[in-house]
Amino acid sequence: MKKPLRILLLNQCFHPDHVSTAQHLTDLALGLVEAGHQVTVVASSRGYDNPDHRYPTAESWRNITIRRIWTPGLGKTAKWRRLVDFATFWVNATFILVSLRRFDVTVCLTSPPLISSLGTLMAALKGGAVIPWVMDLNPDEAVAAGWLKAGGLPERFMSALQTWSFRRAMRIVALDRFMAGRLEGKGVPASTIHVDAPWSHNDSVRYDPLGREEFRLRHGLQGKFVVMYSGNHSPCHPLDTLLQAALSLSGHEHIHFMFIGGGSEFTKVQSFRTAHGLANISCLPYQPISALSASLSAADLHVVVMGEPFVGIVHPCKIYNILSLGLPFLGIGPAECHLNDLALRIDDKSHALTARHGDVAGLAALLKAAAARGALNPSEASRKLAAEFSQAVLVPRFVSMMEQSAMP
Repeated sequence: MKKPLRILLLNQCFHPDHVSTAQHLTDLALGLVEAGHQVTVVASSRGYDNPDHRYPTAESWRNITIRRIWTPGLGKTAKWRRLVDFATFWVNATFILVSLRRFDVTVCLTSPPLISSLGTLMAALKGGAVIPWVMDLNPDEAVAAGWLKAGGLPERFMSALQTWSFRRAMRIVALDRFMAGRLEGKGVPASTIHVDAPWSHNDSVRYDPLGREEFRLRHGLQGKFVVMYSGNHSPCHPLDTLLQAALSLSGHEHIHFMFIGGGSEFTKVQSFRTAHGLANISCLPYQPISALSASLSAADLHVVVMGEPFVGIVHPCKIYNILSLGLPFLGIGPAECHLNDLALRIDDKSHALTARHGDVAGLAALLKAAAARGALNPSEASRKLAAEFSQAVLVPRFVSMMEQSAMP
């Protein structure tokens, strides 16, 4: 029997938070416990999207030790608020990590930015392997979004800290080939990079015909062709082209646009709907896990967006749940991106549509054609592709990689 490892998972979010990184880290933690390892998680005591949600500062959940960090919870309405929350997380995380024993492996995600540097510093002091799990690249994302000036002193300092951390990692988990390419461009050896996408949540997401009808009835979507964007509304996934298409199709009452989720750009969608008086747009907050299958199944066409400057910096995680449902998806983004890689692998192109940013007329025509076809049955080709990215496949592979990284 292999020796149990002491494993630290470091990230801003963890169970019971519902954002993507919290769900994936929770899945990994449970997989590690199932494999016989001792798992400690250090995360924030506040909800990611709603800081008013508070979680216990210390607890044991399903044999996982959780230590949670106090932050002021100033929210994301201004950059200085985010900065204060991030800085507080860093400082308080440092105190907690100093007090903990040595870990064999530390897995660091990327929220708050550059938190892998703190994990690397603690490992340098105490020993053990470090594995950054790159859910997004910063300061690259901040530069691409225009929040940080490339070549400025803050960017150069943050980039140096990032490079220092990455070059000392035992392994680095990149989410797609584009992200791996960016890491190699930073001097990370290809042999250090482990490429695996975030998995779909098999046990909580399935095509639910009854739930679909109940959801559509509850929200007045009967007889509509529902175009759905569900998930984080972020500048990395710009919705301008989709919103302009919704505006141009406002006279087509049978085509309805449903936006579900949260994030800094969610209010932008609500404001756009109000400013233009659009009855063909609905907005809902994040749905609980228990209702996720019903809400996702209610769509006739799911939209996944990749901003051009963010290819290889962020990853369209939600595409895997959509593929597992077998429902058609529309990828809006550049020709060279992970969404297009996946679309090219699906033979039935009615289930894998693509559009480019800025082509409002082309997107509107594509949506009208999709609505004319109507609702399609779930695609087995999509589900077969989704199986490659399932939790059952990827979590054990991740656990095995961590076990090998801890070997002397």
